[in-house]
Amino acid sequence: MRPLPTYSVLCFGDSNTWGFVPGTGARYDLNTRWPGVLQGLLGPDYRVIEEGFNGRTTIWDDPTVAGRNGQQYLAPCLGSHKPLDLVVLFLGINDLKAQFGATPEDIARGASTLIGIVARSEAGVGGANPRTLVMSPPRIGKLTQYATQFEGSKEKSAQLGACLRKVALAGGCEFLDAAELIVTSDADGIHLEKDAHRTLGAAVAERIRRMLSEGD
Repeated sequence: MRPLPTYSVLCFGDSNTWGFVPGTGARYDLNTRWPGVLQGLLGPDYRVIEEGFNGRTTIWDDPTVAGRNGQQYLAPCLGSHKPLDLVVLFLGINDLKAQFGATPEDIARGASTLIGIVARSEAGVGGANPRTLVMSPPRIGKLTQYATQFEGSKEKSAQLGACLRKVALAGGCEFLDAAELIVTSDADGIHLEKDAHRTLGAAVAERIRRMLSEGD
């Protein structure tokens, strides 16, 4: 028999998983951030692991700040936290920065690389591979201080969900489009207000319960 908690869930994301407060750079408290909301709704039978990092991308090296390439950190992260039942991949918004010049299809291929890392990780229970939930970010909204960094990104942002859906399903993953549930804050057009964190946490909790109950 497994000791409690029964299930372990890794949330691998960027500043919207870390809990960046729009327009300020402060951090929401644990219970406000969507992984914290998720933990509260799932209860003690689940262990929700936050792995959010400001500026994280799927596969791109940011020349302005080190350590943001998700591809380089994901495998060690999986090894550190195993055994894992499920991995949530919630990336893509930073890939839209003008400096990367990435198309929505490029970003989806980056996500596919991460899907492959999880699928080959043997980081699940008994050396199996964890299940994967891919989430597409909300659309970029009213840009303020990030207007230069994300120049030309709004149209790409609107196309990203469909591209990520394709690679998620092709990789045998579940998919959740956050753009269908939440919007970014008018304070900066990138990050989430408290109500969006609550909505997202609740939607992810519902999906995870179903995914893991199907696996039993």
